[in-house]
Amino acid sequence: MLAAAQALAQSYPTRPVRMLVPFAPGGTADIVARLVGARLAEDLGQPVLVENRGGAGGTIATALLAKSPADGYTLMTMHQGLAFNAALYSDLPYDTLQDLAPIAYLGATPNVLVVTNALPVRTLGEFLDYARRNPGRIAYGSGGVGSAGHLPVELLQSVTGTRLTHVPYKGSGPALTDLVGGQIQAMVATMPAAMPFVKSGKVRAIATSGAQRSPALPELPTLAEAGVTGYEYMPWYGIFAPAALPQPIAARLSGAAAKAISERQVRERLAQQGIEYREMTREQFAELVRADVAKWGKFIRDAGVRAE
Repeated sequence: MLAAAQALAQSYPTRPVRMLVPFAPGGTADIVARLVGARLAEDLGQPVLVENRGGAGGTIATALLAKSPADGYTLMTMHQGLAFNAALYSDLPYDTLQDLAPIAYLGATPNVLVVTNALPVRTLGEFLDYARRNPGRIAYGSGGVGSAGHLPVELLQSVTGTRLTHVPYKGSGPALTDLVGGQIQAMVATMPAAMPFVKSGKVRAIATSGAQRSPALPELPTLAEAGVTGYEYMPWYGIFAPAALPQPIAARLSGAAAKAISERQVRERLAQQGIEYREMTREQFAELVRADVAKWGKFIRDAGVRAE
C-alpha cells in the first residue's frame, strides 16, 4: 500500500488541475488563486486552470469541491469566509470540517476601518465617541449579511458598546462607491479594495484590524493599539481539496504551494494585495480552520446573524 501511494504521488498530475474560486474575477481571492496557481503549474508540470464559481457567499463552489473526486484535480482557493459560512447557513450541502481538507495557508491580510471625509472624526477614539453620542446614526456598508465586512463590525460593536446601522450591498465595490459619495459613513474594507481610495484622499483611514501595524499603512494604529483591547481580525487565504484526498497527493500539493510562496516575486505580489505571510504547516492550517469555525460560529450564533 505504501508503494502504491508513493507511485500515485510520483505520477500525479497527468492532466490539468482545476482551481475553483468562489467569487467573481478581480477580487483578492481570484488574484491570489491566479498568482499562486501559475507557480503551482510550473512545479506540477500541468496547467492550473482557475474557474470562478461565485454565489451564495462562496458556498456554491465549496459544495462543488466537496462533491468532486478526491484525486487532486479539483482544488479551491478560499478565504476565512469558509469558517463564517459553517454557522451562517443552516442547510449547507457539505460539512466544513468533515468534507474539506486544508492544503496550504497562503497568508492573511488585516482590514482597515475607513470613513467618509464628511464624518468629523480622525481617530478611533473620536469615531467611538461620535458613535456613542449618535447611536444608529453611523451607517456602515459591507458586501452583504455575514460577509467579511459585516462580521468584524458586529464584533467591534459588541466589544465597544456602540450601535451602528448596517447597510448590506451586493459586493464591497458598490459599498465603497457610496462611502466615497457620503451615502454611508463607515466601512471595514480589505486592504486591496481600500488602498486606492485612502491614497487618493477620497476616504479617511482610522485604524487597521491586525495584531500589528500593517506594512501597507505603517503610520496607522491597529484597533487594539488605539484602545479596543484584544481586537484582532486577520482574514486568511488558503487552498482546499476534498477531504478524502490521498495523503501523498496532499503533501505534494502542500509542498508545491510552500515553494511558490517562498519565491520573492510571489511574496511581493501578495504584499501588494496587503497579504502578510508566515510559515504554517498543513496541520497548523487545519487547526486554524477548526479554531475559526468554533470561534466565529459561537459569535454568529450569539449575535443572531443569518445569511440572506
